[in-house]
Amino acid sequence: MQYMLLIYDDESSWSKMSEAEQQASFGQWMEFTQGIVKSGHFRAGDALEATSTATTVTMRDGKVITTDGPFAETKEQLGGYYLIEAKDLDEAVQIAARIPSVPRGGKIEVRPVMPTPKVE
Repeated sequence: MQYMLLIYDDESSWSKMSEAEQQASFGQWMEFTQGIVKSGHFRAGDALEATSTATTVTMRDGKVITTDGPFAETKEQLGGYYLIEAKDLDEAVQIAARIPSVPRGGKIEVRPVMPTPKVE
């Protein structure tokens, strides 16, 4: 079964790190990613640009409305994701717990992916 691991963290924490800390953190992320690729769990994943680059789309009275930034102010922002293959929720949670931001207070939302019906 596939699970989406949504990575939430305080995006301002990166700018507060020294260059050495940023390099060490990047190394931890690469090590984690390489580990889930080698284990066969990895399906996809990417980091997202800062929320300052986001556009939120809504509709009112049949008209599309766009606003800059995320829909709501929060302490943690969606910073990236991994799409993984896991035998069950327990295995997905174990993988999510190894994501490098978790020990620093980051949060990972683990959600099963609903299979898309085949269109013919």
